Amino acid sequence: MSLNKVILIGNVGKDPDVKYFENENAVANFTLATNERGYTTANGTQIPERTDWHNIAVRKKEIVSFVERFVKKGSLVTVEGKIRYREYDKDGVRHFVTEILADRVDFFNNSSRRSDNNGANAEQNTADSQA
Repeated sequence: MSLNKVILIGNVGKDPDVKYFENENAVANFTLATNERGYTTANGTQIPERTDWHNIAVRKKEIVSFVERFVKKGSLVTVEGKIRYREYDKDGVRHFVTEILADRVDFFNNSSRRSDNNGANAEQNTADSQA
């Protein structure tokens, strides 16, 4: 048995780039920053804060719609999905890409309730928080 599951909580680095295709499919891409706090070890060694950047790709139509409407630069979100590696050639140069293929994108809120419809409850959470 094997499992490819990623869960990230972080801040969106730029507004999502959404592209639509002729066959009514769509893809949303954005970057997500995750941080590890710095600390001091028992012997006094300073370990600095670390920020990692992740490429997020969303292909499920309903999640792309949510991302396009509500996710903006700086949004604190939870992303669940799987890690994917791909490569391509451009102008004779081979490029390697690591990305998270998102199955779920939701606003992060410690008190938010989970939904069974892939992040659609975030629209309701947003409406609740604006009331």
